[in-house]
Amino acid sequence: MTTDYLDTKVKFLHGFANKIRVQILDELHDREKTVSELMANVDGSQSSISQHLACLKDCGLVSARQDGKYVYYRLRNQKIHDLLDMFDFVLDDVEDSVRSCLHQIN
Repeated sequence: MTTDYLDTKVKFLHGFANKIRVQILDELHDREKTVSELMANVDGSQSSISQHLACLKDCGLVSARQDGKYVYYRLRNQKIHDLLDMFDFVLDDVEDSVRSCLHQIN
């Protein structure tokens, strides 16, 4: 595995390394939403959510479409949807270990 590929992999995983970004991904799991719709269930201001959406777009996890004055965000493709399902499946198996992990979340 080359260093370049590893760096790209770390950038991709960065999209999952923040509570607000994970909340956004969970919210987009079922259907596309606007920033205003995301604000109802995500712990963040409009500005913060927009910044995290930009990060998620840059990491290749979400895409956006303009419809009039609204921008709708969605998971980029079925593979991302499947990956989120797999995260939940694996977490169900290792949840107790993760909860007792001594490393701090930043």
